[in-house]
Amino acid sequence: MANVMDTLRARGFVKQTVYEDELYEKLGKESVPFYIGFDPTADSLHVGHFMQLIAMHHMQQAGHKPIILIGGGTAMVGDPSGRTDMRSMMTKETIRHNVECFKKQMARFIDFEGENAAIVVDNGDWLLDLNYIDFLREIGTHFSVNRMLTAECFKQRLERGLSFLEFNYMLMQGYDFLVLYRKYGCQLELGGDDQWSNILAGANLIRVKEQQPAFAMTFTLLTTSDGKKMGKTAKGAVWLDENKTSPYEFYQYWRNIADDDVEKCMKLLTFLPLEEIAELCAHRDERINKAKEVLAYELTKEVHGEEKAKLAESQAKAAFGGGDAELLVKEVSDVTTVVDAMVAAGVAKSKGEARRLIEQGGVVVDDTKVTDPNMPIPAQEFVLHKGKKVHLKVVVK
Repeated sequence: MANVMDTLRARGFVKQTVYEDELYEKLGKESVPFYIGFDPTADSLHVGHFMQLIAMHHMQQAGHKPIILIGGGTAMVGDPSGRTDMRSMMTKETIRHNVECFKKQMARFIDFEGENAAIVVDNGDWLLDLNYIDFLREIGTHFSVNRMLTAECFKQRLERGLSFLEFNYMLMQGYDFLVLYRKYGCQLELGGDDQWSNILAGANLIRVKEQQPAFAMTFTLLTTSDGKKMGKTAKGAVWLDENKTSPYEFYQYWRNIADDDVEKCMKLLTFLPLEEIAELCAHRDERINKAKEVLAYELTKEVHGEEKAKLAESQAKAAFGGGDAELLVKEVSDVTTVVDAMVAAGVAKSKGEARRLIEQGGVVVDDTKVTDPNMPIPAQEFVLHKGKKVHLKVVVK
């Protein structure tokens, strides 16, 4: 059995581990049940979850059993990690709906049948009916308040105010790991590095309570070369749901990332061999654009399937003058001016924004730069360009 930690390290996933040598040996000789937690605060996963899904895929392919923990219980409290405000609490019905949406998206990456089939569990099943006194006696006695206050997730909040509700979060996440160990033999928790304190707490709790080995491993966060979280646009998050972020928009997001981020994203988010990635990213000249096209295509294929990836690629090439492929088409109605068409096609949020874009010289219709905010539409069909990144065919019905 190949050791998956070698794969994860080579591709740049691993940030921190605990009992590393022991974990490496175990991963190399036996199937290790592991879990990753997902917070069901939306009805779609987004780019921030992408790395976790890919890591889970690598682990499962190496023979380890994935346990997908949906935070139906903890979502009703809110995780303070990396936040400066308190997260709003959710209803059980909303959480249940979001979980069903997650499962459909995860099925593209994780096998739910056969050997080492993934399972989905909800921590609401054991957290929502806990007896508080029993919980404090069994779990709370093993947590040092002094040590908890040194955790990064709490330190960031202390100045602005940390509620006791949120202070319980680490205990609950540690308890999750203990329950999964007892029910499924889970020995390893994985997650983003901003979860290190919470993940480590769970591994330590098992070692104290059960006197058995348990492990923690965190992944580097998916950030741009200048340190910002990846997956954010002016419109908001980049979602895996095509109704929130279309396959074309998804493709274009990856096609337009910075040159310095291409190789890292290829290693972390695609399944391309490292040798091929090194070859694609060897040059920081015009050839890096080819690497970006490969990255965008591969990621769109992973999330939306080959057919939609090919269509997005085709539309993008057409938009930038490459070949005979068709442009992305937007049908609009009741428009008489270019400004009207821009708003109806979603290129501008308002007529005021559309006029400002025209005044700034950022709008081209067919081959003509638009200088008059009152310019009428030139025909029932025309190509609309906004800046360097938005190109679409507008059809007036």
